[in-house]
Amino acid sequence: MKRRLLIIAATIVATTPAYAAIYELPPEGRDVVGEISTVIASYDDTLVDIARRHGLGYQDIVRANPNVNVWMPGEGTQIVLPTRFVLPPGPRKGLVLNLAEYRMYYYPEPKAGEPAKVHTYPMSIGRMDWETPLGRTQIVAMAKNPAWYPPQSVRDEHAADGDPLPRVVPAGPKNPLGTRALRLGIPGYLIHGTNRPAGVGMRVSHGCIRMFPEDVEFLFERIHVKTVVRIINMPVKMGWDGDILVAEAHPLLEVPQPLVGESLAQIEKLDADIELPEVAFLGKDPLTYATEQFIAATAVRPGQLDWDLIEELVARSDGVPEAVGISIKETGIKNAATSAAFE
Repeated sequence: MKRRLLIIAATIVATTPAYAAIYELPPEGRDVVGEISTVIASYDDTLVDIARRHGLGYQDIVRANPNVNVWMPGEGTQIVLPTRFVLPPGPRKGLVLNLAEYRMYYYPEPKAGEPAKVHTYPMSIGRMDWETPLGRTQIVAMAKNPAWYPPQSVRDEHAADGDPLPRVVPAGPKNPLGTRALRLGIPGYLIHGTNRPAGVGMRVSHGCIRMFPEDVEFLFERIHVKTVVRIINMPVKMGWDGDILVAEAHPLLEVPQPLVGESLAQIEKLDADIELPEVAFLGKDPLTYATEQFIAATAVRPGQLDWDLIEELVARSDGVPEAVGISIKETGIKNAATSAAFE
């Protein structure tokens, strides 16, 4: 099977930050939204500037443009915008945060007479010594212009670096929470804005989820307390775009701590119709994720997978979706779903 990558050329350069990409939710059996496009860099652009204007984070744009200088891409350079996404596995409800992808997906309740939609935003996650936990929770509180009460562990870290923090950081330009905060049911964890937007799309936080200021303000007006939040670590996603099987690969993360205990039990009672996500996976390699995703994708619709393409995709792990298989009904092959996964 030949590699397929749809690139839609575009030369429009936006001058202000864009809000989330919003797509009509595809029907059952389809899992891909958006399209890959390109823009032409101007003389004063950085990849970070371009990413923010197009709803992308640092890792998104850098991995999709490996041979481009981050800070000086150069006037006239064509920049790939990886704005095509395989929707993450699991229920399409509430917020889904895929840590390996540095991206969140929001599935608002559709209004009467309107199609269901999905929003997607880049995000920052906890760094290796402050991992963002996995599991399921909910939004328990929302605040505009929040004050920050840094925990003692963070104050100790700053003090050791010669940058002591006060007990309370009031709202304003020096507040790292930015202008909006959504408190999760996991104690100590927030989804919030930032006063350092260049870091969105990196592994830089103390475990919280950071968003671009314009994105968190946009989301804040459309989300509500008790929204279910599912946090997953899925470096390889796979789904159907018509009769084409599409995969998207990202580098592996060290496994964060899963959410356990009473908080999880409480959310189970609130949303008993939602199946539990898989949580910690120790010792998995990317091809194991790919195999599992292929089996899940072909549980209802049999398909054939090109393992050479999967291996190339995983080796790149650039977040750019690619066609890696096809529905069996297009090939005339029978009972190939399982065998193709292990060729």
